[in-house]
Amino acid sequence: MSELLENHDSKAIATAASIGGSKKNPTEFLKQVIGKSVVVRLNSGVTYRGVLACLDGFMNIAMEQTEEYQEGQLKNRYGDCFIRGNNVLYISAVRTKK
Repeated sequence: MSELLENHDSKAIATAASIGGSKKNPTEFLKQVIGKSVVVRLNSGVTYRGVLACLDGFMNIAMEQTEEYQEGQLKNRYGDCFIRGNNVLYISAVRTKK
């Protein structure tokens, strides 16, 4: 399950409530999901799914193997995708099936 943590700018970062059995803060969560599948939701409602390549302190995001969804429908596929941080509503880890 995930919970939303809001900062002073009213942006939300989705973080796992329990990763490895203990609660994590957003910075620890983001470090753990680099190189893994994530969902990035923009303020516009557009969703991107792909592998998080890197991000910076401004939440600028680089993704690989990215798919763009609008209203739940796949609209496009990109090899690499760069998202400006001020557009990000949340980042969520994709749970993998064991």
